[in-house]
Amino acid sequence: MATLSVNETTTFRWSFQEDVIRYANAAIPAIGVWRQKLSDCGLTKAVELLKRSGLKVSHLFWAGGFTGSDGRSYRESVEDATEALRSAAALGTQILTVCSGARGGHTYNHARRLIQSALKELLPLAEQWGITLAVEPMHAGCGREFTFLNTLEETLMVLEAVGHPLAKLVFDTYHLGHTPGIVDQIPQIAPKIALVQLGDGRAEPAGEQNRCRLGEGVLPLKEMVTALKSVGYEGYYDVELIGEEFEPRDYESLLEHAKDAFDKLVTQP
Repeated sequence: MATLSVNETTTFRWSFQEDVIRYANAAIPAIGVWRQKLSDCGLTKAVELLKRSGLKVSHLFWAGGFTGSDGRSYRESVEDATEALRSAAALGTQILTVCSGARGGHTYNHARRLIQSALKELLPLAEQWGITLAVEPMHAGCGREFTFLNTLEETLMVLEAVGHPLAKLVFDTYHLGHTPGIVDQIPQIAPKIALVQLGDGRAEPAGEQNRCRLGEGVLPLKEMVTALKSVGYEGYYDVELIGEEFEPRDYESLLEHAKDAFDKLVTQP
């Protein structure tokens, strides 16, 4: 059964503890855990907070940077991703999201070889815990510093080269919703989708992610969700809202709006 999740970046200014308490109080069933907030809280305390709250963890984000664009070496990034897998297992989630890192000074083919190599190295450990490595493509207008995989096609090529059932993708409606013909592509790519993230925008991203509340933008959210439902997707729908218009004083109403939008998009016929 499809389940609503809220990503911790949505409530950017709240702490991990505040997120857990307030999501649970708002009857949000699942949380997308951000490693930055998890680190601030501490893994042991976070696990206990989640256990007491009853919240499920839809996914842990993120690991990656295998191209060295964030100043770490390839080996350091793989070791960090290994630690992220251990954290994901402790949290009880079956999904770790992955960003390749920017292309930087590499050729495109070499950058692609780096992420493919990293995924292949990490998959045996992921397999032990049953954790899917979900690679996230991001729109070139806002995601180049995080990943050189800016299109669905580029991401699918990487996954095909890796060729493992636990290597899949994140389908973020904000990043992919501007792709021409995206709704028609969903039946073909559905087996590769590990996680759906719900985001909306009033225009294509240009420099930063300026999302808006679900249903208030130009993206074909209902059409995408209907296509996902028609092919049997029953995983998490993780609401990720990032942008200047989301103020801390409005977080409670944002959670209520997310619940209502999820109901209209996913649970209603």
